[in-house]
Amino acid sequence: KSINKEFDLKIVEAVEGGAAGGITLADIEQALDNILERRLHEMQLVPMANKWNSGTLILKPAEESMQAKEMPIETFFHKIVMVRDKLRLIEQKINAHKVLTDEEKVDLQQYITGIYGSLTTFNVLFRETHHQFKGSGG
Repeated sequence: KSINKEFDLKIVEAVEGGAAGGITLADIEQALDNILERRLHEMQLVPMANKWNSGTLILKPAEESMQAKEMPIETFFHKIVMVRDKLRLIEQKINAHKVLTDEEKVDLQQYITGIYGSLTTFNVLFRETHHQFKGSGG
């Protein structure tokens, strides 16, 4: 089913330097860049390996009197992907930071690389290797 709707478009010319108090094309481009940088990673579909579909993660304590915790693997996988995406966002913010020195950026980046390395255990959940965590070894 398609919906037909016509829109009247108004052509706007780029104004260098901008009018007093006005918004320039550069302002709009910068705003769009900021939105895309923050939100594009949220739209990326990261597929889970097929063998885990409809599976259950069970956390069973050694103490018999304590209750086990179960959750769908899809829920757990989604949380792992969110952690990965937030780490990538932190990386972008560090690399784009205007005040940090290159040495400080490298130091912070090494911590993030170490975190990625700690999370490689969860790579078994990812269908595609390019979505997986990579530490300093790879």
